[in-house]
Amino acid sequence: MVGDLPTREGKTMTKQPGSPNAAQPDQDAAGDTAETTAGEAGPTPVIDPATDEPAVDHDPAGDRTDVEDAVPGDDSARVTGPVPAPAAALLALLSLGWLAAMLWSTREAIHSAEAGVTVISLSAFALPGVISAALVAGAAVALAGGNALGRRYGGGITLRFVGAIGAGMLVGLVAALAINLTYADNATTNVIAGTTAAAAIIGGAVAGARNAPVVGAVSASALGALIFVVAFSRVRDPLFDLFGAGDTQESLVNAAKWVSRTESLLAGLVAGLLAFAYLSWAKRRTIRRDPAATLPRWPAYLLAGAGPGLFLLLAEVIIRVGGRSLLDLAGALSEADSVAQTMLGTSRVDNGIWVLFVGALTALIAFGRTLGSTETEDDPAEDPVAAGAGR
Repeated sequence: MVGDLPTREGKTMTKQPGSPNAAQPDQDAAGDTAETTAGEAGPTPVIDPATDEPAVDHDPAGDRTDVEDAVPGDDSARVTGPVPAPAAALLALLSLGWLAAMLWSTREAIHSAEAGVTVISLSAFALPGVISAALVAGAAVALAGGNALGRRYGGGITLRFVGAIGAGMLVGLVAALAINLTYADNATTNVIAGTTAAAAIIGGAVAGARNAPVVGAVSASALGALIFVVAFSRVRDPLFDLFGAGDTQESLVNAAKWVSRTESLLAGLVAGLLAFAYLSWAKRRTIRRDPAATLPRWPAYLLAGAGPGLFLLLAEVIIRVGGRSLLDLAGALSEADSVAQTMLGTSRVDNGIWVLFVGALTALIAFGRTLGSTETEDDPAEDPVAAGAGR
């Protein structure tokens, strides 16, 4: 067996005997340099047998991209807290405007009445609209305040809930003061003011939930449903004729029932579509801000679509508890007024239930339709690069 033969230059003879170059020394892969010192061996490259080229040594630490090394303005590398609700300030302004409109219309209706009995009846009739508007306004303003607190002090759930309660109290206090200062000084004014303040505080407490985009979707869709119901009142008379309202009491009751169901069905559709649109918008903003953030799944869309109906049912509870004295006064005026108040209360509950289920199903179906398109976009077979590589 022939071993490696040392040479005078310190090289090794690795050529086999009988080869033409057997007496020639091997050449270093990187060449001899004057900078190489005695006792210090140069790096020996590792040859990749598959490519006959030096293999590249990857440093795991060098491949890591830290947040500090991120390019300024690159939202994908930004460390984020809880996801805020988009356009919360605009939603708060719209909700406050709607509350102001409801308070103004109620005041005009009460002041236009000539007799005290009519004032009580009109106040009881207008109370549900004011309470629903106060509930949505309290939630929207608290949502905007929660976003501001999150940007300044972080996303603590306790701080967010306390701030939401404070924002709801502020809205309720301002609304109660406006009612007491502008409405007539009678027994109904204090009931309306107190119930409105309570509704705003409860709405603020609802906005203290952790998932701000879902609360924003509920507030936006509830506001849209309330506006739609008021706009729908302009087509109620033609619908009464369409559903066969005649001179008999039975035909009027049946027509009113079908008009109410049509209104509830359409309001639920509007609420569900608005909730889906808002959550989809929030989802796109979240992906741009932090691609690694947790995105809303189907339960969030289901809750957002059902939220307006839940708000209507919650408003009905507030009306029956806080406005009980006003409803009793209105029902005690006459037997017809008592029947009317009972029918109106039942109609409001039915409307809330319809909006709840129709809105939830609409938002869930709309979300389900996006799942198929997402899977199609992610299908490798649709990728032209992958298709070309397969051929």
